[in-house]
Amino acid sequence: MTAGQLLGAVLAGGKSRRFGSDKALALVEGKPLIQHALDCLAASCEIVVVVGRDWPGHARLDDHPAPGLGPLAGLCAALLHAGRHGFDHALVIPCDMPGLPADLAARLAPAPAVVDGHWTIGIWPSKLGPALAARLEGGGPMSLRGFAQEVNARRVQLPGLVNVNQPSDLPDGRHVLSKQQAQGLPATPGKG
Repeated sequence: MTAGQLLGAVLAGGKSRRFGSDKALALVEGKPLIQHALDCLAASCEIVVVVGRDWPGHARLDDHPAPGLGPLAGLCAALLHAGRHGFDHALVIPCDMPGLPADLAARLAPAPAVVDGHWTIGIWPSKLGPALAARLEGGGPMSLRGFAQEVNARRVQLPGLVNVNQPSDLPDGRHVLSKQQAQGLPATPGKG
């Protein structure tokens, strides 16, 4: 799969309820979680977008058909965008899983495929976008896991992943950026 065929998309529209603050800005190894996701995708994707929030240097996509519908609406937005812009596939990951391998696309291909137990990490054919959009627009309840099963996405084993849902999931010595520090991102945050 060549880079021009693959759109990268970071799911970053969650409310971080369990985390207590904006977890996309939590620092791991000196950089925000969202930057880890962007760096992972940049290794195999020519274009990387962010779904659900603004981030400097990247196009923002809004969940489709509306915000508040969970990661499946983020996936839908990414697939529709990929299809409209000539990408055959979308590699979609959440903003809260540092340590994903740079060769993630190669490990997941061929599409559709998801990381077993981590349904928000997957590679998807963009041609699935219109049907998913129609289903979501029709109000039919569905989960990302259910969608993956419906389209017979392969489950790929990728052990040892860390999903950051609350501050205690962060390695010791890491911290969360203040809103003042976050305003200057993506530059290296200072103390404050």
